[in-house]
Amino acid sequence: MDILDQILITKRAELAAEPVRSLRRALQDSPAGVLAEFKRKSPSRGWIHADAVPEEVVPAYAAAGAAALSILTDESFFGGSLDYIRRVRPLTDLPILRKDFIIDPRQIADARGAGADAVLLIAACLERERCAALVAEAHRLGLEVLLEIHRAEELDYITPEVDVVGVNNRHLGSFVTDVRTSFELAPALRERGVPVFISESGISDPATVRALRAEGFQGCLMGENFMKYPDPGTALATFLQAL
Repeated sequence: MDILDQILITKRAELAAEPVRSLRRALQDSPAGVLAEFKRKSPSRGWIHADAVPEEVVPAYAAAGAAALSILTDESFFGGSLDYIRRVRPLTDLPILRKDFIIDPRQIADARGAGADAVLLIAACLERERCAALVAEAHRLGLEVLLEIHRAEELDYITPEVDVVGVNNRHLGSFVTDVRTSFELAPALRERGVPVFISESGISDPATVRALRAEGFQGCLMGENFMKYPDPGTALATFLQAL
């Protein structure tokens, strides 16, 4: 064995030793299933919390009882950065979702390199074959996939390989939000035997979370509802207490 072979063996061992946390299992194991999001800005609301610091918010979310974390990395429309994941990865053992408009395998590799445990794939952004290929690439790199749908026509994107399905209550064209979208799609998700599915966007009332869980949703992705407060971690803790 020459030196190059030794180097490659060592590098493979280093990569294999990097921990990847399961978003799916975290949602299944959590009594509330809140996927708490770090979100500074949105196209519909503008700046929500312009001076938010990920190193402060993310550990506070974890301490408050978040099941997992979502970090927006789109810079142009959401004020995010992939560097936020790198910065908070050493601060928490919770699974981290890279939330972005992922259309290329390079973005998945970047997510893995930054320390993410899962990536978001949006059915509305991808053809089915392309989506399936990106799911396979994520799994090849050891990442899980949250597949986001927002209408019945996208149910066919769901395959056994998808780890978690998210129903986005916000229409990505108009950005109009209606939580009824989740309730309308819940029967189809149950009929298909989707093991883990969550509701996303427009959720601010603990009663809504309880109603969603009664319909089979294992969790909710929530960001704006917490990020609009000076202390998002405290806002999450208060919300969970109300549950």
